[in-house]
Amino acid sequence: MTEDEIRRDAFAMPFSSPAYPVGPYRFVNREFMIITYRTDMEKLRKIVPAPLEVTEPLVKYEFIRMPDSTGFGDYTETGQVIPVTYKGRHGGYTHCMFLNDHPPIAGGRELWGFPKKLASPTLKAEIDTLVGTLDYGPVRVATATMGYKHRPADHDAVLASLGTPNWLLKIIPHVDGTARICELVEYYLQDVTLKGAWTGPAALSLMPHALAPVAELPVLEIISATHLVADLTLGLGTVAHDYLA
Repeated sequence: MTEDEIRRDAFAMPFSSPAYPVGPYRFVNREFMIITYRTDMEKLRKIVPAPLEVTEPLVKYEFIRMPDSTGFGDYTETGQVIPVTYKGRHGGYTHCMFLNDHPPIAGGRELWGFPKKLASPTLKAEIDTLVGTLDYGPVRVATATMGYKHRPADHDAVLASLGTPNWLLKIIPHVDGTARICELVEYYLQDVTLKGAWTGPAALSLMPHALAPVAELPVLEIISATHLVADLTLGLGTVAHDYLA
């Protein structure tokens, strides 16, 4: 194998059988349950990286079911997204994510910098209730419930929320253990077709865990809940800020 062949063909590891294919990545019937809650403002400020700014004490706890995605297969993920601003633009900073499929863990971390870890999330309808759970090993870390399709949500408002910018803190280490890449990455969801959106009563319980510390942003009050189904493309990112420049 020549150096030219390596330069031409390399895009992910391992070289001979990459953990994920080249994008773009399209998702069909992607299902979300998003519970927005009020939390401790000072704790938010301690974990959100500058130059992002926190303007209100809110967290969006998300469960996402992905039954059909190009390259990544069938999987479920969950995590916390914090509403922030960057240079006057409103969007979301992804604080943590937990999922049950290796290709999107590898691709998410290496391409965009998604803070993904292996765990066991679920999202499903149980009779009249939409239920999301997160288990880290044998320990239940999060439980969310929502009345199933109680009321239609504002279609235009939900579609607009899916079009806002998203930010990630991407960290790739050097071979000596120092940071070789440390960037604020910006990305968007693209070509979104919103198939349905609903709202209803919701509850969220977070339990302390050393390696899945979602409870460090405590639930003080449930603000709203949204259940939606959409087709979309996960757009590739751009570097918004380089911490090592």
